[in-house]
Amino acid sequence: MDYKQFKVDEETQVKLFKSMLLPRMIEEKMLILLRQGKISKWFSGIGQEAISVGVTSALNDDEYILPMHRNLAVFTTRKIPLYRLFAQWQGKASGFTQGRDRSFHFGSQEHRIIGMISHLGPQLGVADGIALAHKLRNENKVTAVFTGEGATSEGDFHEALNVASVWNLPVLFCIENNGYGLSTPTNEQYNCQHLADKGKGYGMEAHIIDGNNILEVFSKVKTLVQDMRKHPRPVLLEFKTFRMRGHEEASGTKYVPQELMDTWADKDPLENYAEFLTTQQVLNNELITDYKEEIQAKIETDLQKAFSEDAIIPSESKELSEVYKSYEFKKIKPFSKVNNIRLIDAISQGLRQAMVKFDQLVIMGQDVADYGGVFKITEGFVDEFGKERVRNTPICESAIVSAAMGLSINGMKAVMEMQFADFASTGFNPIVNYLAKSYYRWGEHADVVIRMPCGGGVAAGPFHSQTNEAWFTKTPGLKVVYPAFPYDAKGLLATAIEDPNPVLFFEHKGLYRSSYQEVPEDYYTLPFGKASLIKEGGSITIVTYGAGVHWALETLEKLNITTADVLDLRTLQPLDIDAVYKSVKKTGKLIVLQEDSLFGGIASDISSLVMEHCFEYLDGPIKRVGSLETPIPFNAALEEQYLPKTRFSIALQELMAY
Repeated sequence: MDYKQFKVDEETQVKLFKSMLLPRMIEEKMLILLRQGKISKWFSGIGQEAISVGVTSALNDDEYILPMHRNLAVFTTRKIPLYRLFAQWQGKASGFTQGRDRSFHFGSQEHRIIGMISHLGPQLGVADGIALAHKLRNENKVTAVFTGEGATSEGDFHEALNVASVWNLPVLFCIENNGYGLSTPTNEQYNCQHLADKGKGYGMEAHIIDGNNILEVFSKVKTLVQDMRKHPRPVLLEFKTFRMRGHEEASGTKYVPQELMDTWADKDPLENYAEFLTTQQVLNNELITDYKEEIQAKIETDLQKAFSEDAIIPSESKELSEVYKSYEFKKIKPFSKVNNIRLIDAISQGLRQAMVKFDQLVIMGQDVADYGGVFKITEGFVDEFGKERVRNTPICESAIVSAAMGLSINGMKAVMEMQFADFASTGFNPIVNYLAKSYYRWGEHADVVIRMPCGGGVAAGPFHSQTNEAWFTKTPGLKVVYPAFPYDAKGLLATAIEDPNPVLFFEHKGLYRSSYQEVPEDYYTLPFGKASLIKEGGSITIVTYGAGVHWALETLEKLNITTADVLDLRTLQPLDIDAVYKSVKKTGKLIVLQEDSLFGGIASDISSLVMEHCFEYLDGPIKRVGSLETPIPFNAALEEQYLPKTRFSIALQELMAY
């Protein structure tokens, strides 16, 4: 292994050696503890330490790095306290996730480390968002993100690299090509000679680096990042290395030819580097022994500290209170004159005022810039706020959701327009697994609003008409808002943007230009979790939201029913179930109307909750009304049959007569 060509001073050479020795010795201890049953699982990075140490050492301490589960050396090089790492792996309270997640599925803002999730790919897009925030603030910083050769097969890899290239973001994409994705060899993973070759397709600079040569990794990465700070751009690095142990210890390495194992064992980055340093008389065996004894003592001391910590005593109230970041709603009342405007105008007005109020707010989405979005909600925004803050995106929902998370991590706010709510399916993973779970897992909130134009009645067919709120109300950590009127939409959107938690903001397309209301001109907020009593009566309770509110009102007028409570939920998570209980206890009858197909929707949960808590007040069966259990059709007659308006009228009359 050629070390001499890299001009690194002796002090740094020794520092790099000690930085590799520490994680190697920790790993060797963890493997013993694993066999003793004192930790539950281990993903080994033995043989890959040079990459983590070299990259981390080349970055500045205030630059973000997004490691994987074999990058222990990233954490140790950033000087995370060992006892906290040990507590993390044992599921103790002083671990970074307080026992809620294992291994390296955590981050630390103090150390500018953002941890992975098991789905691998989203963190690449998160790195884009972090880098974008730096770029918008004119900060000359690089963001480094790790992935393995297996994860390069994921769509997130393509999306993130494409976005970084199009936006010219200073992201260092680090592929650790260690030969196998669990048991799948590289020849079954990709068909190009080198993964670095993929950089050409993105118009991106790419390099191949010997991942077992610490001086090569450190020197080349340091040179690159110094230039990237001056000339921001993404760079793809492929580190050639090898995984010397199983994907995790239980899986072993029987699928790897012994000859290949032997070849790479001879390339061990720590042993070869130690030999070089002793040959060059930078170190000697006595010094190395002293380093090992010092590290061993530190490991044992911190292990004992972690072992002596009491086991977690589960607290239901604590768990439930830490799913969302605490947010104290601030009521801002409007004082200006009102104008009769449409739902679409109210949303546009609210979004524009939020952009003025929060200069760190960025809007992202397909065609949202000069074109103004397909519904023209952001028309004129570029002239007012510029293309840096009103950003057209490539067609890549997953990467943009992830980038929105990255913006939040780096101190900004993001509003992403999902062009149609239906398209959330291609961004589903980062929404439900990254945005929704990060605060509960390690205290990192997601200051992200995803606008969701949705709903039928516009003859747009199965892929532009869904109202898919139930995909998200089931996921703890997300907030779901679904206004029916312009006044509510503007005030709730302001609250959604102020709230530091992830919000899915549903906007019914059929109401965009048909729903009018008197709306104040200035900025105001409305609280989440407070239903609106639209009509008051004593004979029946109608609970609904979105277009269902308008259908209910039209049906009541048509049937000349004046004795119904009509409750507009406005937000589905949090849900104002107390308002439902209060109304049902008064009327004794309940019908729940939703536009979504019936099974598994919000109506089912409301019905169950009322049965559990208000059974003795009921004077009739609870009725649920929703759309047919089919995809939503395009043909007008078929769509009318699909939607629940006619069935609601029948069910309402039946329940009234019961």
